[in-house]
Amino acid sequence: MSYHMSLGGDGAAAVGDRRPTARWAVRAARLLVRLPPNRIEWVLRQLRRGSRPASYDDAESWRRQVVAVSPDAAGRFGCLVRSVATTLLGRRYGAWTTWCVGVRTELPFAAHAWVEAEGKLVGEPGDMDTFSRLIEVGPDTDGGEDVSGRR
Repeated sequence: MSYHMSLGGDGAAAVGDRRPTARWAVRAARLLVRLPPNRIEWVLRQLRRGSRPASYDDAESWRRQVVAVSPDAAGRFGCLVRSVATTLLGRRYGAWTTWCVGVRTELPFAAHAWVEAEGKLVGEPGDMDTFSRLIEVGPDTDGGEDVSGRR
């Protein structure tokens, strides 16, 4: 037996309002990931300006929204689009996850892209030691300058 259920009230409006924003983030990410890695990094460093660090719960919610509107971003090989879209979606709400690209340190070795918030992996199996970072774009907590001194 099945029942018709509705979120009703503000819940329905909130869900309806988020899907177009998540779709926008996925479309923007698909364009951005066509660039070379150093250009993606540069663009994200520009976009993070003036943002606040994302909470883990918010970052997890944004990742779920991205996966819900994009089956390819949800797939095994969708990590780059998924991570960029999650980061862009967070920026839309004034916050910034830590966007990372690196490699798995355990078998099978592979390139991977992911996001972190509050020092934790968001929606990824394993722990922080599972991946080795090659590129990292964290929140703009120091006025636009990252650890390496680049602006």
